[in-house]
Amino acid sequence: MHPSVKEMESDLGASLKALRLDLNIDQHTVATRAGVSIGALKNLEGGRGTTVRTLVSVLRALDRADWLATIAPLGSINPLTHTATATPRQRATRSTRR
Repeated sequence: MHPSVKEMESDLGASLKALRLDLNIDQHTVATRAGVSIGALKNLEGGRGTTVRTLVSVLRALDRADWLATIAPLGSINPLTHTATATPRQRATRSTRR
């Protein structure tokens, strides 16, 4: 069984809080470095929802922006590279009836 979204948010927040504590940085310092409010950081760490912008800003402030590449590595799938090698579709011919 897969964890719920709420459980995943909570786990992510707990992981970020643990990272911050391991780095011995207080919430005020992280919030200032990230350019987010203390409330936004508390919501993120508490698993109460946040924006992607807050998440990315906090990861950068904790010097862990590289973590984002583990979600979906850049360059792994590029649909534009597949179109160049695809066989063109054959189009239907136009009827000449009048």
